[in-house]
Amino acid sequence: MRLSAQPSSWPLRTRFTISRGSKSAAETITATITDGAHQGRGECVPYARYGETLDGVLEAIRALAAQMEGGRLTRADLARRLAPGAALNALDCALWELEARKSGQPVWKLAGLAPPQPVLTAYTISLGAPDDMARAARRAARPLLKLKLGGAGDTERLCAVRAAVPEARLIADANEAWREDDLPALLEVAAETGIELIEQPLPAGRDAALADIPRKVPVCADESVHQSADLAALAGRYDAVNIKLDKAGGLTGALALAEAARRQGFTIMIGCMVGTSLAMAPAFLLAPLAAYVDLDGPLLLAKDRADPFQYDGSLMHPPPPGLWGNAPR
Repeated sequence: MRLSAQPSSWPLRTRFTISRGSKSAAETITATITDGAHQGRGECVPYARYGETLDGVLEAIRALAAQMEGGRLTRADLARRLAPGAALNALDCALWELEARKSGQPVWKLAGLAPPQPVLTAYTISLGAPDDMARAARRAARPLLKLKLGGAGDTERLCAVRAAVPEARLIADANEAWREDDLPALLEVAAETGIELIEQPLPAGRDAALADIPRKVPVCADESVHQSADLAALAGRYDAVNIKLDKAGGLTGALALAEAARRQGFTIMIGCMVGTSLAMAPAFLLAPLAAYVDLDGPLLLAKDRADPFQYDGSLMHPPPPGLWGNAPR
């Protein structure tokens, strides 16, 4: 087997802002694994919040390639050599596709999952002034919106968006920006404005207060959960978990996390970093396990890969045969 990795930059339609900052492009890495006759690919998005950089992830993948020197590599080998994160995600997904190409069976069947079906995805409204977010929500005209929040001004943001789109379903993501003292009041406003789910209101590691107050709106862990071993600490604090392949370390880690989360009674969201259709394809296979799907990354790009996902508004169709994870045609 041979490994290679290449970075790419994908300009966004508009600047994307969350509580930690803004960006105008998605910086991704595509890993490719070939056995000479077949190849598999996987995409990851290095994330500074977790101490990752584009150069660091590239170095980790290329170092592993040098160590292999053409030898055989399995998903279990990867998990022993790499911690859950972007590098493991790209390589794990590449191995899944390679196996599909070699075996003649699609990844969903190899993984014991249900056949892919169309699914409704959330559409993200970037953090901004209340009136700007309200206009963006009205312009989006989608049935399920995800609002990026930032702490100060969130009451006004929630109220403005709800007034602008009274019929839309709303979820919200604070990206660790709320303070413990503000939590009861903001959850009250969220309940009053019909928010269905709040992601990561408090910073990871400083979220114990969630166990001590009534949660009028279900709360979803994002930055606080990466792999199944993290779930025990979430009991009593969170009602749901956001599973992202870039955190879990690929489809293999995400499957393990989803199974453990279901056993422990957590609602599941399938989420993503801002990436291309290649990054969404493995995550899409987990949609049947989830109450919420948030795979709108390609909708935020100015241009996607060839053979991309097709969206009818927010209805996301199964990946086309040439995108990722299907048996050779």
